Amino acid sequence: MLRNIFLSIICFFNITNCIAQETVEHKNRLTDSVIERFSVLKSNPSIKHGPYKAFFQRKTLIASGNYSNGKRSGKWIFYNTDGTMAEKYDYDANTLYYEAPLGAGTDLNYFFDKKPDTSDRVTRPLKIGGPYFGFLPYVSLFRMPFDTFEINTDSFQAYVELLISPGGRLADYKVYLISRFYDYNQTLHMDVNLFSEADKTFIPATINGEPVLCRIFIHCWVTPDGTLDFF
Repeated sequence: MLRNIFLSIICFFNITNCIAQETVEHKNRLTDSVIERFSVLKSNPSIKHGPYKAFFQRKTLIASGNYSNGKRSGKWIFYNTDGTMAEKYDYDANTLYYEAPLGAGTDLNYFFDKKPDTSDRVTRPLKIGGPYFGFLPYVSLFRMPFDTFEINTDSFQAYVELLISPGGRLADYKVYLISRFYDYNQTLHMDVNLFSEADKTFIPATINGEPVLCRIFIHCWVTPDGTLDFF
């Protein structure tokens, strides 16, 4: 009798857990170039749970992994926009298994406040997510400070500057907007607290094993709807 009651209780909790973890598939546009497909809890659509994939230009996979109750879990693989692997990271083990060399055609540039010598061992600040997917939050957040209706956005150059402290924190965030056609040159200071804790966290740059301050510049273009994008 007691055994049957015990089994009934176990079955009840298993069924309850299955119902609680029931998911619904979603699709979302991160930028003009990137869409993401993921599942959320049916009981709470704000919590991602289950498989996650993001695609560049609808066909090139740039991120693949799983969420567990709103947090990235297990091994994730991130890709460059040409489909080559950029990073492999295990969120459960907090371990980076693979990092590809930075390609020559990237829109990312790194500048150290302490200029390294040619003999120095230098590592750039690392963002989990790779040199494309990992930097999307800093580009997708921005909106032009004016209405772009009837504005030729192709005439603008945009640069996002991220200041990464020796402690691996996002210390400053700026956007430079330049247009000779409209005689426009502005530097916009953004609030770093607009980002999540995860987006404010980097593996810091180092010179000979010593963490150093580093600035990351992302060369972007302005889309017709007043957002930014990059490769």
